[in-house]
Amino acid sequence: MMTEALPPSVYSERSALSALPPAPRSDIVAMLDRLVAFDTTSRNSNLALIEMAAELLSGLGATTRLTWNDGATKANLFATLGPADRPGIVLSGHSDVVPVDGQDWSSDPFRLDARDGRLYGRGTADMKGFLAAALAFAPDFAAAPLTMPIHFALSYDEEVGCIGVRRLIDDLTGLEVRPRLCIVGEPTQMTLVSGHKGKKSVRCQILGHECHSALNDQGVNAVEIAAEIVARLRAMQRRLRETGPFESGYSPPYTTVHTGTIKGGTALNIVPGECSFEFEIRNLPRHDPELLMAEIRSWTQDLIPEMLAVSDHAGIILNENNTTAGLDMDPDDPAVRLALSLSGGNDTGYLAYTTEAGLFQKSGIPAVVCGPGNIEQAHKADEFVSLDQLAHCESFLGRLLDYVTAPQSGRF
Repeated sequence: MMTEALPPSVYSERSALSALPPAPRSDIVAMLDRLVAFDTTSRNSNLALIEMAAELLSGLGATTRLTWNDGATKANLFATLGPADRPGIVLSGHSDVVPVDGQDWSSDPFRLDARDGRLYGRGTADMKGFLAAALAFAPDFAAAPLTMPIHFALSYDEEVGCIGVRRLIDDLTGLEVRPRLCIVGEPTQMTLVSGHKGKKSVRCQILGHECHSALNDQGVNAVEIAAEIVARLRAMQRRLRETGPFESGYSPPYTTVHTGTIKGGTALNIVPGECSFEFEIRNLPRHDPELLMAEIRSWTQDLIPEMLAVSDHAGIILNENNTTAGLDMDPDDPAVRLALSLSGGNDTGYLAYTTEAGLFQKSGIPAVVCGPGNIEQAHKADEFVSLDQLAHCESFLGRLLDYVTAPQSGRF
């Protein structure tokens, strides 16, 4: 059980310890306390957290490398412990969190708070719990006779489109020896995930022609054209729901299409000259979203001649804001089988949401998702990770430590 090593911000009542479920090592909780205290909301810099992690790892003998955003206000960290001349295993997670604006928290979201066997704070589930466990284990890895390297990958701006990790992955192409497995610690309740959906987000801008509504035959109604495209997107979603393609294990088991925002018009008596909306495609990993985008582009091309007949300036612009690859690892892949043995489970699962793992796999690095906590707790007020989930993560990392120090660990 946790005793004196707990940070003072975690527990105020020692008598409560007796009621707690099996707990993780106190250094994991102490590290989570430190990480939560960094307000790394995606709109903010993550440099203070990255500098702390880099100092910790370099102090243990790790080689570290940083990749930056354009303004050098954010950075990814990639650090290596152990022999770098052979393929190793990456423990990967994002450092940023979603905003707490407008959420009704029972405690300070940037101060770890323990109640009823749970640790509350922004990012505890998504996904500083995994990062805390990995960093707490760093001294164990540093002191061990590693037969392969352990890499630590901390990224920025995952929550706004898996942006930062792309630069980290691009930087890894310069490594003489590439990793053999990447474990992305998103919250899966420590169930191993070998597949997840991809995501494409698109902004559609309609350029119409404004005029008085009494003379609407002289205008191009941008709102109505947008509505027609949105209705077709809805019909596309209905078709996908009814006819697939389908892949069991996913919920829902088909590709989804969703319109999230729309804005247009200025007054009821003015034919709107502009309208824009955003939609997304969350595709099964084996369902190419470009097939759907080709269909959507054909709709827009069909609408443009009628618009141009009224105004030469009318048009439809599709801007793809972000595309993140799905994850599609063969459950029988040796890398997956290794990760499954570390998890202690019997089978792999699938996620409807998108992670950085798909980008690692796309780059040629086998990847899986496995981390403490429940995604249902993420992004909410009173986000938490349970103590027993962190304890399971501790066991996972303990088995990994045994594996990378065993003589036979050079093979899967």
